[in-house]
Amino acid sequence: MTPDVYQLAEQVGAALLAQQWQLATAESCTGGLVSAAVTEIAGSSAWFDRGFITYSNEAKIELLGVSLLTLHAHGAVSEQTVHEMLAGALAKSVAHVAVAVSGIAGPGGGTPDKPVGCVCFGWQRRGYPARCVTQHIAGDRAAVRETATRVALEGVLALAQG
Repeated sequence: MTPDVYQLAEQVGAALLAQQWQLATAESCTGGLVSAAVTEIAGSSAWFDRGFITYSNEAKIELLGVSLLTLHAHGAVSEQTVHEMLAGALAKSVAHVAVAVSGIAGPGGGTPDKPVGCVCFGWQRRGYPARCVTQHIAGDRAAVRETATRVALEGVLALAQG
């Protein structure tokens, strides 16, 4: 983990602790990097509840309750799927805040509509509407995953700081 991601995870932890909130993650293309970043911080058990690594569509369905219809209509890399990942993470945890990430890290798997580096993010506080966005991240697989982790944490920090 790079120093800037570590510092960002520290800031996320401090902000969540100040709110007395817990975090849940729902990750696909990041494969647990967001969870790894937050658990690198000593004392994170006070503000990190759990992480769901749902790389396959089956895992998204089984663990988070993502609809097969959503996956067929929009694909795993879509704001609709990320929205359902958030809902599932909040429903299956005690967390107050959830972050979800799904994307195409590459080097293969991209399409003209969803090229390599297309990553969908979502953030939600329990009881409030979700915010979902799609970003196009340049770079190789490692760069896409690292940048996606940073963006995910930045969104959690913004939500916790209100």
